[in-house]
Amino acid sequence: MARSGKATVIGAGFYGSTTAQRLAEYDIFEEVVLTDIRDGWSEGLALDLNSSRPIEGFETRLVGKTTTADGSGYEVIEDSEVVVVTAGVPRKPGMSRMDLLGINAGIVRGVAENIARYAPQAVIIVVSNPLDEMTTLAQIASGFPHHRVMGQAGVLDTARFTYFVADRLGLPVGAVKTLTLGSHGDTMVPIASACTVDINGQTKLLAEVLPPEEIDALVERVRGAGAEVVALLKTGSAYYAPSAAAARMAQAVATDSGAVMPACAWLTGQYGISEVYLGVEAQLGKAGVKRIVERDLSAEELAQLRLAGAAVKAKAADVASL
Repeated sequence: MARSGKATVIGAGFYGSTTAQRLAEYDIFEEVVLTDIRDGWSEGLALDLNSSRPIEGFETRLVGKTTTADGSGYEVIEDSEVVVVTAGVPRKPGMSRMDLLGINAGIVRGVAENIARYAPQAVIIVVSNPLDEMTTLAQIASGFPHHRVMGQAGVLDTARFTYFVADRLGLPVGAVKTLTLGSHGDTMVPIASACTVDINGQTKLLAEVLPPEEIDALVERVRGAGAEVVALLKTGSAYYAPSAAAARMAQAVATDSGAVMPACAWLTGQYGISEVYLGVEAQLGKAGVKRIVERDLSAEELAQLRLAGAAVKAKAADVASL
């Protein structure tokens, strides 16, 4: 199997380390780099992960490196094709994603500046919360063109929607197709009109098999799914599903697959929304976001998406000063 290039994951918490593991196990990269500010932490994880290579049968080499706030150690990310930014503080029970804005802004700014210094041709995938605002900040701080900075949210939120529908109907997850756009937060917009289910070989709209009140309940659960996990864990936040989502996006970039998936991307008039990072369907490849893919939405869904864009834009206006 041909392997090439380098991917980097910045932040070696549960989310980051699991993302690095998934990327390495794809066995498409020569090297996956994992960095963290905790002395020796990422080096230890890389040693552990490398020891799993003979068992799992992948040849991608993992490299761990301790970094510091002044940029020491970041030289290890040089020539990375894609950099996944997981650095930051996770939510605690009772916290919203927006509660992390001031805490994580300084972290993400420093990370983005160092990516620009050592991996100036990379595509950045941000997963730090609050997602839409941190994606905005990463683009500002890196100075990269908008198409080379994106955020991971829609793949995760869509997966959660799919699972909840499948679980409710007792179907395999492969028999359900859903879509979630908008922000990664209160103005998330699950697109119920695009949700279909395959029952006994027949494809039906979700509205044909569930009443409106049950669909609304599923939509609300999608919006609160992250908080639901945080409340159950009590310490830390979700990482298995989020890491799967981030890794799939990184894979699409590295392989130039042209895969279309929901991502936090820069809008320039699509859906009547401009100059804001927001969750939409995007075609991904080596250059990052190749294009935004628009679809027909119901009048209510379009209105909700535009409200989400306005809400994110209002918050993002202050991000540059953080």
